[in-house]
Amino acid sequence: MRKRWKCDLRSNNAMEHRRRYGYRRITAELHRRGMQINHKRVMRIMREDNLLGLQPKRFKVTTDSNHKFEVYLNLAARMKLSGINQLWVADITYIRRKAEFVYLAVILDGFSRKVVGWALDRTLAMQLTVGALEQAIESRQPQPGLVQHSDRGLQYARAEYITILEKHHMVPSMSRPANPYDNASCESFMKTLKREEIYANKYNDLEHLRANIEEFIDQYYNRQRLHSALGYRSPEEFEQKTESQAESRSATMVFFENKENNKKNSKGLLGKGTQMPSPSPDPFSC
Repeated sequence: MRKRWKCDLRSNNAMEHRRRYGYRRITAELHRRGMQINHKRVMRIMREDNLLGLQPKRFKVTTDSNHKFEVYLNLAARMKLSGINQLWVADITYIRRKAEFVYLAVILDGFSRKVVGWALDRTLAMQLTVGALEQAIESRQPQPGLVQHSDRGLQYARAEYITILEKHHMVPSMSRPANPYDNASCESFMKTLKREEIYANKYNDLEHLRANIEEFIDQYYNRQRLHSALGYRSPEEFEQKTESQAESRSATMVFFENKENNKKNSKGLLGKGTQMPSPSPDPFSC
């Protein structure tokens, strides 16, 4: 039995997932295949056979929020999602190559964590974020009212970007100052991409990098990679399962009472059946 486990571990992590999976996801994958094995034993076998997942490198993301453009209300923090295309989360990161920096803009569906749009370029020009947004719109065709959340960066506040949102009846939302938690799901994806793809490979040129990112997103991350926040399902599997089970519902918005308001009024509101929102899945999980 141990030989069978070790064989499946090698096949899973080394061949199928290129050592991207840690022991928790490997355990979940083996359980999905009908094998009952404890996560501690999986970790021990992986350590013995040098199959542990690749470890992350530290990186930083900078945002230019010192601009004159309008900063929009943070709606994402108040939303309780019930399906796809209710909230999109956008972010930008840099990728260090041997002779240059390049930039990646990504848009995730806030409900399923699926990457719905992305663009790669050598500069932070408007075509970067606009390209990711236009790809997301083309692939998803969202209904009016979708909230698109980002940080307060210049690329998301400029008129060119806001005009596209308004054209498609989307509502802009921006993070609070110095609060990365609002954008955590997208930043978590960036961390995963760099740890499991970028730092694990070498690229001949920008087009080679672009091709590998496309394969990682479309073929692996969206379709195969198990997400702890989704009950160890891939984003596409999660969307398919929830779509078949859920009724057609809209996201709800939760507004919190100001502490300075009359306490009696606050108690009256909560006493009429108002429920506090249940905690969302950990946005840093991926």
